[in-house]
Amino acid sequence: MSQSPALPLKAPLRVRLDGDALVANWRWLAAKSGSAACGAAIKANGYGLGARAVLDRLAAAGCRDFFVATWAEAVALGSLPDGVALSVLHGLRDEDMTTALGHPARPVLNTAEQAARWKAAQGGACDVMVDTGMNRLGLSASEGASGLLDGVQIATLMSHLASADENVAQNQQQRDAFVALREKRPAERYSLANSAGICLGPDYAFDLTRPGLALYGGIPRDEALRHIRQVAFPEAQILQRRTLQAGDAIGYNATFTADRAMDVAILNLGYADGYLRGFSGGKGCAGDGRFPVIGRVSMDLTAICVDADPALREGDWVAMDYHLPTASAASGLSQYELLTGLGQRYDRVWG
Repeated sequence: MSQSPALPLKAPLRVRLDGDALVANWRWLAAKSGSAACGAAIKANGYGLGARAVLDRLAAAGCRDFFVATWAEAVALGSLPDGVALSVLHGLRDEDMTTALGHPARPVLNTAEQAARWKAAQGGACDVMVDTGMNRLGLSASEGASGLLDGVQIATLMSHLASADENVAQNQQQRDAFVALREKRPAERYSLANSAGICLGPDYAFDLTRPGLALYGGIPRDEALRHIRQVAFPEAQILQRRTLQAGDAIGYNATFTADRAMDVAILNLGYADGYLRGFSGGKGCAGDGRFPVIGRVSMDLTAICVDADPALREGDWVAMDYHLPTASAASGLSQYELLTGLGQRYDRVWG
């Protein structure tokens, strides 16, 4: 007797993803970019939400420029929609050459060695990163203006703002350095602004902006408040409901002791899922603040006080409070870490 195919097993934790919010965030960032095109950084698997799903939704909304970190990320996306460009930010190692020469994505050249490698291979259009003060990836300004890039077809010349989330002199210094470079190195387009840079205003937009964090619900600067919408909503299933008596301790190292009788729910969620120990001891909450985390978050389990809802029971789902700026302030984790740390054990459910 043949058996029916097994249905996919649903995980006991999920992250609900709001596709309308994602698109609305991109559209607001595009409007703030003025006449510049607005791209999308989808590295780190779309900041943890699923790079291909993000690309498809934003491409349908009109986004035409996407950015990943590595060639493995580029390959994992599969075929690209018509009219969509993809850039690989980490450039071009020797090991990447075969893939890069046969893939439609463009390398972002960051070093003199990468530029020489691409020229020697007679590669086609590429992008170039020039450092203007962050001292991370990129050619120096003198290298960018030198003959090193002569003969290279530069689609986008870019740099990256180090402190655009703050009102500091470095922002203007980097912009001035980029303007000076633009006058010396021809390219089809110029790009400087990330999410926070877009919020600094049109002087930072140039021809192409490259938002990341704000697409996914992060607030890079106060200007984005009330405009950027939450995209990711983690939820966990209750594995057990139990009652603590006054004097009972819970969790590793007994960091919480009940001062009264209280009802507790044990959730299928822990630091292996990106819900880190920074949420321990009441710093994290669920159910719009009604259910505080008690004790320490452990690898796979988290305890919350559920006195506020006597009806919750084993098998019910609880929504974690995960508004990124609020959760960041509570946990001490950056908004980037909260997104990209969402583990692989979640079912990702787009709506």
